[in-house]
Amino acid sequence: MKRATIAKQKQTLPKDRRESEFLEHLLVENASQHTLRAYERALQSFRTFQPDKTWRTATADDFRDFLFDLTKAGKARTSIRATFAALRSFYDFLVLHGHVETNCVKTLQLPKLEKSLPSFLTIAQVETLLGQPAKVPIEKAPEWIRLRDTAIFELFYSTGMRIAELVNLDVKDVDTIDESARVFGKGGKERIVPVGRPALEAISHYRSAAKVFTGPLFINKSRERIGTRSVWLAMKKYLVSAGLPVNLSPHKLRHTFATHILDAGADLRSVQSLLGHASLSTTQMYTHVTTERLKRAYRSAHPRA
Repeated sequence: MKRATIAKQKQTLPKDRRESEFLEHLLVENASQHTLRAYERALQSFRTFQPDKTWRTATADDFRDFLFDLTKAGKARTSIRATFAALRSFYDFLVLHGHVETNCVKTLQLPKLEKSLPSFLTIAQVETLLGQPAKVPIEKAPEWIRLRDTAIFELFYSTGMRIAELVNLDVKDVDTIDESARVFGKGGKERIVPVGRPALEAISHYRSAAKVFTGPLFINKSRERIGTRSVWLAMKKYLVSAGLPVNLSPHKLRHTFATHILDAGADLRSVQSLLGHASLSTTQMYTHVTTERLKRAYRSAHPRA
């Protein structure tokens, strides 16, 4: 059988027993559904590329060919690195349980990520976006939908939480007395984040109008937990009505939150805690944004810059 190329994948190979055990292990370790799907796709992608190989017989050269094929197919470096992170984790699992002797994926040199600064909205743009739900007509939907959307984006900007963290909030996770929210991040890690008064007031108005008292905090028209896609679509609609770039995503509000509070004097460790970053180096990318802005301000204002 000829080796398939990434661009021509047609078939779907069934998972073998080792893959199923690995995915079950990830589930026990509280991996998110997003992570499980991504890892499963990565394993499937390699086996479709090398259908004649097993995980025991695959070699570093096979994975090097796979890497080359992904690159040739125009896959983004972030996507390639994520795919090989899944494969490395899988082989670590196989080595740990004695199914293979070595992790042959670890020897590969992966493409380095391009260094890009996170984009963010200005304070004026944030104000414009947050005011859109009250202005945009809502067709064939209950009136509380606009209050829900206002609460969602106020909470995004107030806390900097991830979109998956936000849609998974329950009513009991937001403490209006303590003005905080309990957030479950990657790997099920729990953190407490402060919530601003405007966001708390928006949540209160939405809950009262939608009669949301228990269970999921943010619901859809069917009164089920809202999905991440629905939040994306809502934000795109409001960006269009506000005349803002439509390529902005809910994650950009997370970038915006971090950049604005660093600009206001927050220390890096505090921002790391608020964002739920495991490593301080992840948070440090936001300091590059503020540093670049300081440099531009210096160059434009100082007579001898």
